[in-house]
Amino acid sequence: MSERPMPRLFLIRHGQTEWSLNGRHTGRTDIPLTAEGERQAAEEAQVLVGEGKIIDPKNICLIFVSPRLRAHRTFHLLFDHLPAIPNHVTTEEVREWDYGEYEGLRPAEIKQRNPGWVIWKDGCPGGESTEEMCRRVDNVIAKVREHHRAWKEEGKGGRDVVIVAHGHFNRVLISRWINFPLSLGTHFNVEPAGVAILGYNHNNLAEPALNALNLYAQPQ
Repeated sequence: MSERPMPRLFLIRHGQTEWSLNGRHTGRTDIPLTAEGERQAAEEAQVLVGEGKIIDPKNICLIFVSPRLRAHRTFHLLFDHLPAIPNHVTTEEVREWDYGEYEGLRPAEIKQRNPGWVIWKDGCPGGESTEEMCRRVDNVIAKVREHHRAWKEEGKGGRDVVIVAHGHFNRVLISRWINFPLSLGTHFNVEPAGVAILGYNHNNLAEPALNALNLYAQPQ
């Protein structure tokens, strides 16, 4: 049996934005971090990222980064202080849920239009259905698990994968990672700049687990 340590997935939500602060659904809209969001990510970088720290660049196989400005900026604030930025890809695969007609609206405003609406069962009209969101997230998970398998079984690549993404995306991914329906995500709070660690139990790649949630996030 391989003595390599078990691989991990670090799942990071972008820092605070004006719309995350006031509860607006932010999918396609490309808005920047607030000054507080910039501070969150910059301070987190000094604690979290670096040689001998929790996210050690020598262990990173690949970083998936959402192309939205808020996530892309968070990524750079976390990793630009390193001598070299780790291997990364900017991809729509890890973008936020497409809220369609509900883009930019607060939950109360959506309820006025559709009193019975629940994103976890209804999806978003004009955006992504729950089936589409689940399929997209499952495809990302399959890629992460292949990187993990190659590391654990063959010593290829590195131990860790990182994703810098968004609130609903991360909640869906956590649910699907541990083999539950997408709707379990309603029970997870994923705070701005919070870090989740996903891994495996019992040294077994067939037992995916949630190891930590909202590390380094400011308590709400």
